[in-house]
Amino acid sequence: MESQRLDQWLWCARLVKTRTLATALVAAGKVRINGKRALKPSRLVQAGDVVTGAQASRLFIVRVVEGAPRRVSASLAQGLYEDLTPPAAADAAPASRTGRRPTKRDRRRIDAFRTDDF
Repeated sequence: MESQRLDQWLWCARLVKTRTLATALVAAGKVRINGKRALKPSRLVQAGDVVTGAQASRLFIVRVVEGAPRRVSASLAQGLYEDLTPPAAADAAPASRTGRRPTKRDRRRIDAFRTDDF
């Protein structure tokens, strides 16, 4: 692998659901490569780069092993990176919910709050 666009690699490695979401995460400044913030989705990643990012309430830290010319199955996608996420962050259980179920309006407010924290 020479190099691959960051947004395309995130999508091919199945770390994000859509390529549009990958582009939005990078543009929002929520993805770092080797400790430096990636400013553009077109930033190239190479084997050995460490990619750190946050999506919703999930943190991921991975080392790029290789690229993929297209999106592959989930089992093959795990071979594209080495997971470096600390066990405490990987095993963190969501807080238990008490009270009533959130309405659609409440859910939008919660999602907006969570996306502004990284």
